[in-house]
This record gives sequence, C-alpha cells and structure tokens, in this order.
Amino acid sequence: MRYLILGAGPAGLAFASRLKQAGETNFLIIEKEKEAGGLCRSVNVDKAPLDIGGGHVLDVRQPAVNQFLFSFMPETEWNLYTRDSRIMINDNMIGHPIEANIWQLEIESQVEYLKSIAVAGCNLGLTMPEKFIHWIYWKLGNKIADDYMIPYNQKMFGRKLDQLGTYWLEKLPNVSFDETLLSCLNKKPYGQQPAHAQFYYPKKYGYGELWRRMADSVKSNIEYEDAVTTINFKSKSVTTNGGGNYKANIIINTIPWTQFDELIGMPDEIQESIKELKHNSIRVEYFPENIDSKAHWIYYPDPELPYHRILLRHNFCPGSRGYWTETNCDRVTGTNGTYSYINEYAYPLNTINKPLIMAKLLSWCKSHGVYGLGRWGEHQHYNSDVAVGLAMKMADGFTGGCRDCID
Repeated sequence: MRYLILGAGPAGLAFASRLKQAGETNFLIIEKEKEAGGLCRSVNVDKAPLDIGGGHVLDVRQPAVNQFLFSFMPETEWNLYTRDSRIMINDNMIGHPIEANIWQLEIESQVEYLKSIAVAGCNLGLTMPEKFIHWIYWKLGNKIADDYMIPYNQKMFGRKLDQLGTYWLEKLPNVSFDETLLSCLNKKPYGQQPAHAQFYYPKKYGYGELWRRMADSVKSNIEYEDAVTTINFKSKSVTTNGGGNYKANIIINTIPWTQFDELIGMPDEIQESIKELKHNSIRVEYFPENIDSKAHWIYYPDPELPYHRILLRHNFCPGSRGYWTETNCDRVTGTNGTYSYINEYAYPLNTINKPLIMAKLLSWCKSHGVYGLGRWGEHQHYNSDVAVGLAMKMADGFTGGCRDCID
C-alpha cells in the first residue's frame, strides 16, 4: 500500500483520518490491541467511564485541531471546563502551579517561600544548569524544590530523575518572582497558566470514545491484535507476530522504537542508541469513594503515599463517582482499589542525551521513507491535541492538504 501506519493511538488515527479526508484511501493501520486509542482508551468501571491511560483531556488551545476532532465527535457532546488542579503540600491544599498560589498558605509560610525564591539561581543571574535536579533549585529555590518538586518528580520518575535534562521545561508554567510576590500581595494567581487551563471532556463517555469513533471512520483500513515486530528498511516492509508481511511506499511509526525485535538495515550505532531511550510505566487504580473537593486532579508529593496524582472523575465525568490514582510502577506495592490497569509505556523520559538520539534516528529513518510521529514515534511527552496537530500537518504535507490550518 501507499501508507503503512504502525499504531492506532491518537497520532496514527489522526494521520489516517486526515489522509482519508484528502481522498487518500490506500493506507493500512496495524494495531496490537483489540481496540484503538492507545493511552487514551476508556473502559466502563462502576457504571461510568474510566480512562485507563490516566488523565487525558482535550485542550482548547488549538482550534483547528479541535474542529478536526469535532468532525468525529461534535462539540455539543463535550463539556468545557476551567481547570481546577491542586497540590497537597505539608497538609495544605493549594492551587497549581505552586509559585502562583503560595498566597493560599499561612503568612509565615509565604514569607519563607518568597525568601527562598528571591535567592534562587535564576534571580541571582547564575547560569542555568544542564541537569533537571539542579535546574529545580536554580529556578524555584530550595524550599519549593525540597517541599514539592523534588519529592513529586522522584515519585513520578523514580531513580531516573538524575538522568533528565532541562531542554523540555518550557512545558512547565513559568511564574517569575515578581509575579509570585504580586500573587501574595493581591491574593490571586499571576503568571503563565499550565496546560489544559481550559479543557473539554465528553458529557456521556470517557475520552476514549473520541478515538473509537475516529477508528470507526477508517475501520476497513485497520488490522487489530497484530503487533509489528520488525521493520525492514531495505525493502520498506514490516512483519508482525501474526505472520503478516506488509510493504509500503511510506511507513509512519507511532509506537515505541524500543518495542521492535529487529530493525533490518538500520546502522548498528543508531540501533544501540535506541536502547538508551527511557520511559516509565504507570498503574491506574480506581477507588469508588468520593473525595470532598471540587478539583479535577490533585498532585501529592508526600513520599509516604505511593501515588503521585489522583483524578476526581466525579468532578468532570457526569454521572460518575470515585477517583483514580496514578502510580509509578516502581512504587506499586499492592492493589487496594476495585480496578487497576498498568500502562507499560506511559511517559517518554527527557533524558539528557535524548534530543541527539532522536535527531539522528528520525533523520536517518526519514531518508529511508519511515517517519516517526507522536508521543512514541518522536519520544516526546506530547498531549493528545499536540500529537493530532502534528499528524494533521504531516498528512497534509504528503497530500497537499491544508498546510496552514494549524499554528
């Protein structure tokens, strides 16, 4: 076929659907699971939807992406929310991000945090460090680092924390010292809002319903329950564990590069570098009790608690109750909830050497007609709307579609 798409998550589905909208039908998606959606799949638990990949919602910041997605699931089927996320820090529940909301603490604590931020390296003109741990102290000061950022990220990333770089930190909301001071004086948050400051969530379904419908729109072009095991760059073909052999003009890979058993024709140097790519695994666990909070999700840096975040689904999923936790699999000690699911590939980790590895890998593959796309094809912590936007752009580039539709 003309296009072979590996993986039916948001990136693969969006790429395929965009091709079809442009009149291209000579493509095939190969998916190892029995249903589409990847990390964004939903199941029915306790008579309501639960998102097995953790917290996934639709951001509002890319209108062209949203309109594309609304063609599969109309906007009238979504509720629009203003994000309410919080942090439980030292037995105090405050808003997120912490720098913009320390005004919610006792005045003595505010003074301590402000003193610490004032002498952080970034406010003293010191050179930005190259390692993530050092960057936290440099950017936020010792107190926020010790009380929140270090313990929270250790829970989420575990022993790999000291391997992370700083090139990805534009993803974090930026709040300056002046803005933090203003927030304490005026008792309201200042500074950049975090991702999903406003978001959509389905009225009657889980987030996975969107991707189920998108998959239905190309269902004759999807092969389920067949995992790709090998890419042959010489013949531009793939083989699967079901014995399939597929050739294509162009291969779009959206699955983790570390999952392949064999990459025939790829230089040994690049294959060895793929082994250095890191990721973490997350267990989602459901509890039926309602927590007395209006928050959509809450961050927990307390190292005594195994999980790092909870999502209060009754606050954004109508007709539901309870909450689910997210726990790094390295910290899982037992099962206490009524349902649990493990995502082996949850978050790609931004290790120091990752940009160089991925630049070489993607450049070499592209020269051989194979393109990495999305969270795992590019090994980037993309939210689903970002992955869809990139898929739309890539498909439009091949078909000559609407190249200027997305910022």
